[in-house]
Amino acid sequence: MKGQISAEMLILLAVVLAIVALAAYYLTEVGKEGGEAVGNRTSDILHKTTLRGCHEECSEDGECISGKCEGGYCSCD
Repeated sequence: MKGQISAEMLILLAVVLAIVALAAYYLTEVGKEGGEAVGNRTSDILHKTTLRGCHEECSEDGECISGKCEGGYCSCD
């Protein structure tokens, strides 16, 4: 009969759709990781190139994001 889809065609269609879904998921995860890496690197570069990051006050535990805590203020390396 015309217009009927066999069980084999339905299985093949399901497999193809599953492969496409897995590929899309993988690509979105890679895109997220890449975007986070670029954002982190950009943040690091901007932090090292701005004076504000080099002269911020040290935190209560003596930690600095931008470098070392010296005399109550962070200093860049």
